[in-house]
Amino acid sequence: MGINCMFLMIQILIKMRINRFLLSLLSLISFASKAQVTIGNGENSLEISGVLSTYYNYRILENGVNEKDKNRFNLRDAQIQLEGREGKNWEYKLQIDFADITQGSSDPENPGLMDAWIQYKGLKWFDVRIGYGKIAWSRSSLTPFIYSAYWQRAEFLRGSFNSRRDIGLSISKSFWKQRASLDLGVYTGLGEISLKGDNDASGALEYTGRLTLAWPTQFRNREIDDRHVRKPMIGLGLSARYTNRELPIGAFFPAGAASEYGIKVINGEKRSIGIDVAAQWQGISAQFELIQSQNSPQDSVSSFFQGFTSQQTGGYFISGGWTGQLNYHIKPLKLIVSGRYETYNVNDLLQGENERFSSAIAYQINGFQSMIKAQLTHVITSEKINAPDWTDQFRIGWQYQF
Repeated sequence: MGINCMFLMIQILIKMRINRFLLSLLSLISFASKAQVTIGNGENSLEISGVLSTYYNYRILENGVNEKDKNRFNLRDAQIQLEGREGKNWEYKLQIDFADITQGSSDPENPGLMDAWIQYKGLKWFDVRIGYGKIAWSRSSLTPFIYSAYWQRAEFLRGSFNSRRDIGLSISKSFWKQRASLDLGVYTGLGEISLKGDNDASGALEYTGRLTLAWPTQFRNREIDDRHVRKPMIGLGLSARYTNRELPIGAFFPAGAASEYGIKVINGEKRSIGIDVAAQWQGISAQFELIQSQNSPQDSVSSFFQGFTSQQTGGYFISGGWTGQLNYHIKPLKLIVSGRYETYNVNDLLQGENERFSSAIAYQINGFQSMIKAQLTHVITSEKINAPDWTDQFRIGWQYQF
């Protein structure tokens, strides 16, 4: 429809004998297979695309809870994405979600500004990127939401335990015929809050690294095997990040920096590691991811220690968890079915843990470009820290790329 309309417009303009310059400008514009618009002149190009998605959310509440304000429609995405290339060496990206800007959202999974960076690829040994965007850290975090059957990532991977985006500088290099890649970065360390102003009083930075390996070819950051690859494919990721933020006496982190669980940044040292594995074959795909953070508060009598002595705790507590997911793409029916289990601890010194099971089904009206998605999440057990007041959550809605 879009291509036919474009040809019709050009024919009308020719008949009207519009200025040749205008016609030459229009001739630079083409529509890609996924409806994104590409403007280019051979050396330079600019791709314009976007996402719109809306769902209805319904919760079954715990006994005694009567507030049903989360039973509502939600505009999840109203995104515009600009990706450009200048010559062979320069790339840039700007991605904005107007839905979250207008709502004033601080949700790290759905921030208003998603990407704003430039990258130079003219060096021999590595590419350099500077600006704001995703940190090369977690496979789930790096996988675009639009290529998932779910409306929400696993709870401990959404950005409340470790930031998903930040301002900084990173270098990357792929090798072994793109089967392997290495990413190193240095960031402000406050995550999405870094956009609001100064660093915290410690002035510390955060350092990150990620190594990925794949076999037999490069492994895309996709959850679903919609191509039904004939040979089994596997991808392995190893990640690490480190920061030591010691605040002066009387100083505090910017509002919201520590997130809803209070552990995204801490007054002290934080070491985090991640391991993830993904596999695809004949429409079947699976992912496993483990994240663990060793948090060492500067204050030896911090409330994080839950009253235990430093001899009992070793001066640190652990946060993190693991998740496993299995998916199947039923090509003749245009369906994706998926199940996901997750378990995590906000603080391992506190008794109990969190367990959730989620299932999802998606009907592809037009591949990932237009898709109806439904997700059901059941809370099995909950820790006492920020425990949900619901047992089950159901979401159903429509995702559309343009």
